[in-house]
Amino acid sequence: MHIRGRVLSATQDVADGVISVAGERITAVHSLAEWVATHPSSAELPFEGTVLPGLVDIHVHGGAGHRFDTVDQGEAAGAAEYHRARGSTTVLAGIVSAAPDAMVAQVAALRELAESGVIGGIYAEGPFLAAKRCGAHDPRYLIDPNAGLVRRLLAAAGGQLRIMTLAPELPGFDSVAGLLADHGVTVSLGHSDADFACFREALRPHGPARSVTHLGNGMPPLHHRSAGPVAAALTAAAGGNASVELIGDGVHVDSGFGALAFAVAPGRVALITDAMAAAGMPDGAYRLGSQDVRVSDGVARIANGSIAGGTAHLLRCLVWAVRECGVSLADAVRAATATPAGIAGLADVGEVRAGGYADLLVVDDELALRRVLYRGRWL
Repeated sequence: MHIRGRVLSATQDVADGVISVAGERITAVHSLAEWVATHPSSAELPFEGTVLPGLVDIHVHGGAGHRFDTVDQGEAAGAAEYHRARGSTTVLAGIVSAAPDAMVAQVAALRELAESGVIGGIYAEGPFLAAKRCGAHDPRYLIDPNAGLVRRLLAAAGGQLRIMTLAPELPGFDSVAGLLADHGVTVSLGHSDADFACFREALRPHGPARSVTHLGNGMPPLHHRSAGPVAAALTAAAGGNASVELIGDGVHVDSGFGALAFAVAPGRVALITDAMAAAGMPDGAYRLGSQDVRVSDGVARIANGSIAGGTAHLLRCLVWAVRECGVSLADAVRAATATPAGIAGLADVGEVRAGGYADLLVVDDELALRRVLYRGRWL
């Protein structure tokens, strides 16, 4: 199979290129002139549009009425399928704070989906979070970092736990963060009431943490006399020591805040949806973990008014970054592909290159989705 179009990724922008695919993998990427020179007798290929790497959503909790925080593999697969059809060909299944046994059971169920390629891995958001900044997490299940629970989660995940969010000010953070890092799990700081110094220390070069969970949400706001974790995160990102997640749904953060994050560290921003089960569904009642959620005008909230995840898909977040934040298309594409793939330690997705998975999407000049290629097959 050969796909012709503008090829745009984190490392290239080929105005008229051809991507060759065999089976599940990309075999070559050429300019049209190079391809014609090596295929002189081939029929002219149609120009499809702008071809991007399949999007990589590393922080998502569900979609189409389905949840990832479940032991029902069919339900979790349904959530992944919803996002895949909208361009997110790789998702990490996000679970939220719950009783330890429940989280271990969820991880064990999701492990099989990760091993079969339905999801790209698992993201544990909690339960080692600060109660003051719990957001939509049920505070009954928040605990201090616990090595015993982490070892149970690691065993259940079988190498598929990719990211875990922790609050760095909690007792036991250093040892548990080190344990996670030793097992190849990215430690992400979030749902925290820490100050600038605490965040900066956790994000120090060669320190235990190298990511920040949904920047600006679940943490003290940026203030000029109390810079807080937002400033520490952006400082670390600008220095190349960390990446920051940014929920690009136009609800969780203002477009000016998004513009600031990209201006400070354009190569270190990872767009995410933080989408929950209501993504792609009408307004109404849903669940996130143990919490009841009401969605009104597409905004999900729990009873106390806290935002309870998003309802967008990642391509919509990419468009928001371009149109509302003024980010270049190249930077927005990187933030939805290569950067999140790097945070999650996923080597074969997020880029258009020979040897990588043939996960692609074709968009038109208005960034509307035309087609999705997943593992070498058009959906």
